[in-house]
Amino acid sequence: MKQVSYLKVHPADTVAVAVAALEAGIPVTIDGRTITLAEAIAQGHKFSLKAIKAGEPIIKYGAPIGAATADIDIGRHVHDTNIRTLLEEEGIYRRDEEVVRHYTEKAAALRAVWRDKVPTISAYKRSEGTIGIRNEIWIVPTVGCVNRTGQLLARWADEHLPAAPFWDGIHVWTHPWGCSQLGDDHENTRTILADLVHHPNAGGVLVLSLGCENNTPESFRKLLGPVDEKRVKFLTTQHVTDELEAAKEMIRALYETMKEDRREEVGMDNLIVGFKCGGSDGMSGITANPLVGRFCDALTAMGGSAILTEVPEMFGAEQLLMNRTASEEVFEETVALINDFKHYFTAHDQVVYENPSPGNKEGGISTLEDKSLGCIQKGGEAIITDVIAYGKRVTERGLTLLSGPGNDIVSTTALTASGAHIILFTTGRGTPLGAPVPTIKISSNTPLAEKKANWIDFDGARLLSQEGDVVLNDLIALIKAIASGEKRAQNEINGYAEISIFKDGVIL
Repeated sequence: MKQVSYLKVHPADTVAVAVAALEAGIPVTIDGRTITLAEAIAQGHKFSLKAIKAGEPIIKYGAPIGAATADIDIGRHVHDTNIRTLLEEEGIYRRDEEVVRHYTEKAAALRAVWRDKVPTISAYKRSEGTIGIRNEIWIVPTVGCVNRTGQLLARWADEHLPAAPFWDGIHVWTHPWGCSQLGDDHENTRTILADLVHHPNAGGVLVLSLGCENNTPESFRKLLGPVDEKRVKFLTTQHVTDELEAAKEMIRALYETMKEDRREEVGMDNLIVGFKCGGSDGMSGITANPLVGRFCDALTAMGGSAILTEVPEMFGAEQLLMNRTASEEVFEETVALINDFKHYFTAHDQVVYENPSPGNKEGGISTLEDKSLGCIQKGGEAIITDVIAYGKRVTERGLTLLSGPGNDIVSTTALTASGAHIILFTTGRGTPLGAPVPTIKISSNTPLAEKKANWIDFDGARLLSQEGDVVLNDLIALIKAIASGEKRAQNEINGYAEISIFKDGVIL
């Protein structure tokens, strides 16, 4: 494949995308027809392939991304100045059985391809039957008041616990909550923190409490249910004379327990992988997201588990997801997922299409439909086997839809809490952030990969110049190496790892 400077994504499209910056006046040949660009087009931005009348739908990815607000001549820039959203607060959906059958047959064929060649990774087998791809100590504060205590402990452990093959480091997951919250917000905080305690990438956990918080040590321990007392320790700092010394003893005990842990070969089908995009541009839905979609198809065909979230960035593309649901029940759950999040917007007197961000627009994304149709590419063509609420953990193999917002840190935290061992994070503008789990950054364009090599793990724009199977195999090799502990994701190297918990109510 040779490098291209512009492309038409779908045969039905009425716009094309500049893969590289294009100058005004140059000839562009698409579908055997040559047009002349009336103006310069920046990378990731769209130009019209036909004369488009005011009010006429504009087609990209084979679907409407909005309607023209004025007549647009052929070869003109198509962007937020001359296009408007077609989204509304209410939608009518149906499950197209013929389309469902088409995707089900494709999925079955792909399963046959991967049946006898599932790659292996080296991971830690946990007693409850799961695997972890890291063996870390996690400090989980039940309330923000002990954040600094946790940070001091993590620093001490980094300096005093010897490096060893069985130990991948220590983290404290600071947050401002655990008190002064009511209702769903309080329960969301407790649920996410409990999910982190149970996460298999943690070989040992210190639950650090104050003692007088709303998220009481007693109620939180009850929420957790049974735990391995050798691997989960509890400290209420108000109950001891010197909380630092008491906690250090507990951390030393966790470290000693973890000395017996060894990596073992397991199939990649044991992986749970979360998908996220942030700082997207007009190339995200053409390179990085479709590459992740190829991986999603492969992973689910192997028998692995994938998670797609960012519900507001499904608006405008949700029907395409609904036509890949495994059953009528999953279809109804997907409809409820979309409608519930739309109602969340309207309950706050906000329109559902208040998106994309300024950075998205600068990168060439014009409307929420434009963003959403690119965003869902991360799910490939995989069958959707389950829909779960915020804070719930993945139980089904295949592609799961997770309720949650598009915000980067809230989303990556939600993916981690739902069980993701690793997150594939696509970006066109670049971002350094990381989740509590390895967060592999995949760029949508080569200039970003070259400029921010300290952020980016993989250049997804290789899809434009290399065979898709070659690029996919290289991505799988990278994921295998990072999952097996042979390499670190850039966020791990940089020390970028944090959490943020969704809130929607009163702070006392």
